[in-house]
Order: sequence, then structure tokens, then C-alpha cells
Amino acid sequence: MKLLVSALTVVALLVPAAASPQGDAETLRNAKTLFFDRHYAEARDAWQGVHSAGRGSGAQDALYWIARCSEKLGESERALGEYGEYLESRASDRPLREEAKTSRVALAAKLYKNGAKQHLGVLQGALRDSSRTVRYFAALQMASLGSAVGRPAVPVLQDILKSETDEDLVERAKLALLRLDHAALAEASPPPATRRGDQSAGWIRVRIWEKGNSKPQLSLNLPVFLADMVFKSLPDEARDELREEGFDADSFWERLKRSGPTDILSVESSDGGRIEIWIE
Repeated sequence: MKLLVSALTVVALLVPAAASPQGDAETLRNAKTLFFDRHYAEARDAWQGVHSAGRGSGAQDALYWIARCSEKLGESERALGEYGEYLESRASDRPLREEAKTSRVALAAKLYKNGAKQHLGVLQGALRDSSRTVRYFAALQMASLGSAVGRPAVPVLQDILKSETDEDLVERAKLALLRLDHAALAEASPPPATRRGDQSAGWIRVRIWEKGNSKPQLSLNLPVFLADMVFKSLPDEARDELREEGFDADSFWERLKRSGPTDILSVESSDGGRIEIWIE
């Protein structure tokens, strides 16, 4: 989705600005060339010249490209502020405004992960944006910040599951909800109608013990209809660990689905830990 908006911004850059008669056409042409040639520091100076020389939408759009140059240069704090300045100008170009908002959200999430917690408000505000694109992007970014911080994104992620048909977007929202609140995921994605006794109506139980502990370190209860997605989304590191213990992640889940209600699959790790999984 963000890629589509980005493509539109490139088209916007290729089209001559409506306000170019008010500014210096040569400066505008030079700014575009420098940006496409990836000379971002020089391009930023050129776009600042366009902004200073022009008026109206052309000068407003230059504010966006100034921020893009700063972002390309890795100056995240500066770019965040410059995108804010562009949005405060109330520019009329909708694709550029959406791109500025999503870029600002991405920068705020990046800065938050690096310790700049004060930028969380940017993501929280974006959850209420009038643009569906911005709301969805903000929700996915917030989910990546952890369950405590990301919980306000849950209603937006549930909306994606209820109203969107894009399979990639829906799967990303499911994974994000799984990280934040698997109960909210089950609520937003009810399982298909099942026959009596069908395992897809049950639960998968997972218990993990560390060596020497009598109580499990982790207890996880997950609706069976979500488990297939969990196993498919296992990171490579987890798949490698299972493989080292003699299990393939995909065949492990197939074996589990064929197990009866009293069967417990137990995996003993080389360091003395234990995992038990069963279906009820």
C-alpha cells in the first residue's frame, strides 16, 4: 500500500509543478535532477531554493521534497520535523500528504525503537487519521513496538480483518494481532462453521519448561484455526532449532493435527528443556 503511494509521488515529481511559472524553472529542474541522481544534500539545497522563490502549491510541495532528502540522508529527527512542516502548510496534493504522513509514522517508529520515546504521539495520532492508508500503516508500525505500546492499534487491525480483501494486508494484520492479543485476533477472525468433533473448533495448548523447573516458563492457549498461520510464520531461527531436535516445522504441525485428544507431543531439547503441545 505504501509502495503504491510512493509510486504516485514519483509521478508527481515527474509532472511539472503547476506553480512553476511563479518560481525559477531552472532551479526546479535542477532540484529534480539532483534528487533522481541521489545527490540528496545538494538536492535539499535546491528544493529549499524552490521553496524560497515560489509561492502556492509549488513552494508547498518543495517542503515535502526537502523532508525526503533529509530522510534519504539518514537525518531522521530533522526529516520528521520537516514532514510536519509540510503537513502544517495544508498542501492540497493528496498522494504527497499521505506519503508524508506514512513516512512520518515510519520515522517516529524508528526513532522510538532507538530510544526517542517522545515520538510515540505521532503514531497514536495517525491511528485516527481520515486516510485508511495512514491508519493501517500506523497500526502495523505500532504493533512492531511491542504489546504494551501497540495495544491501541488493535481496533484498527481488527478493522482490516473485517473489511479488507487484500490477502497480504490481512495476513500482516493477523500476525500483528497475534503479537498483541491473540484473543482479539480470534474475535476478529472467527473460525468457519465446523462439524461436531472437528478439531478446528478446539484449542492448541503449549507448555514450555526450562531445565530443572517444575512449573512451565510459558503457557500458551491458541485457537486451532490460528495455529497453521503460527507455524507458517515461524522465523528461520525457530525452524532451525526445531530441525536440530529432529523436527520439521511444517511436518510437526501436520503430525499434531493428526493426533488424538489424549495425545501429547513432547520435545526434549539438548539443554534439558521440554516443550509439550496437545490439542483439546
